[in-house]
Amino acid sequence: MGDSRQSKQYLCIDLKSFYASVECIERGLDPMTTNLVVADPERTEKTICLAVSPSLKAHGVSGRARVFEIPDTLDYIMAPPRMAKYIEYSANIYAIYLRYFSKDDIHVYSIDEAFMDVTNYLPLYGCTARELGERIRREVLDEVGIPAACGLGPNLYLAKLALDITAKHSVDFFGELDEESFRATLWDHKPLTDFWRIGKGTERRLHELGIRTMGELALYPDLERLYSVFGIDAEILIDHAWGYEPVTIADIKAYQPHSHSITNAQVLGKPYAFDDALLVIKEMADASCLDMVGQRLVADSVSLAVRYTKDAADRPKGNYDPADPRNYTIDARGTVRFPEATNARAIIMPLIVNLFEQIVDRERTVHNMMLNFNNVMPEGEGQLSLFVDEEETVEERARQEAILDVKRKFGKNALLKGIDLMPQATQRDRNRQIGGHKSGE
Repeated sequence: MGDSRQSKQYLCIDLKSFYASVECIERGLDPMTTNLVVADPERTEKTICLAVSPSLKAHGVSGRARVFEIPDTLDYIMAPPRMAKYIEYSANIYAIYLRYFSKDDIHVYSIDEAFMDVTNYLPLYGCTARELGERIRREVLDEVGIPAACGLGPNLYLAKLALDITAKHSVDFFGELDEESFRATLWDHKPLTDFWRIGKGTERRLHELGIRTMGELALYPDLERLYSVFGIDAEILIDHAWGYEPVTIADIKAYQPHSHSITNAQVLGKPYAFDDALLVIKEMADASCLDMVGQRLVADSVSLAVRYTKDAADRPKGNYDPADPRNYTIDARGTVRFPEATNARAIIMPLIVNLFEQIVDRERTVHNMMLNFNNVMPEGEGQLSLFVDEEETVEERARQEAILDVKRKFGKNALLKGIDLMPQATQRDRNRQIGGHKSGE
């Protein structure tokens, strides 16, 4: 381990089947032996399970299975999502991490997964990195009841692989890799999608080059062709194929993006006709404007993306491509700029409605929609426009502030607009959700 790249020690801890484990604990059940799925019973059997307990996975049920894919021969508990409860558990576990490490040395990757740079803490605790990881896992289990898996490596990438590929398939749920053991044990591992940052699309393009393992990628002779296919991402792929990763937690903490955006997206519970989808997009625009006012942010433009329903009856007559694996045609997309960087509903709403009416096919039903507010910045940083009625903007801002005050004091559903009470409206339900799932409150 004389290489400077291997001078650090990283732990990557994952809370096993986190949502399902929380639901088991709340019921006084063992997360490792209880058959339980977290899924909304009010949705159809096509809904994707948010989590599947380890015992169901042992029966071959995928961690992201749809409800109808669970064999009828298995008895299991279906637990409705409770996102507020999961956040509470996650915060309690993060507090355990903070007993050992500064927040500057912790990178929270997701609600159930975190990286820790333990390099400088080993002399303090007088133990090895593995012993420290085991100690933390034991405290999480003893105090919170959640079982965890742990990966250990000299960089973030190998720690993640040690977790994803080694630990999750080992008896003690602990994995350890360095560059040498990575090449010895995982260069021939398949499929490539088991490796961090390689999705189905990347795997397909690698297969087209004749690359089916990380070893073949590391030793691929035609680098020029690799760069022509993947661009700058080829450099990341090559580094990872050799087990290299130069980015540290300190680098992540110091990163400042050149631009920011705010996204509001939702999957509709059933196919929505044009007018019903327009109603929902108005609700989404309204909610996003309020969010920006509350955070004292403005945007200079908004992008709208609409995906149509996959059902055969909704396919257009002319341009359906049967070879398209997505089973739908090109979606509707468009962007509109604001006269100035703003969060004013009176300015933004008509522009979004006009964009929707211009780009969306009235003859098709809608499956999901997304609004992305671009180049978001703090209020006061944008350039003022000569074409905006300042007095009207001030009045609009006062209305937005008043609405926010009521919602903060009495809840998001304390004050609703008329469209929120329409049968096809979704905002009332979304106000009771966290991350698109029921909060449980």
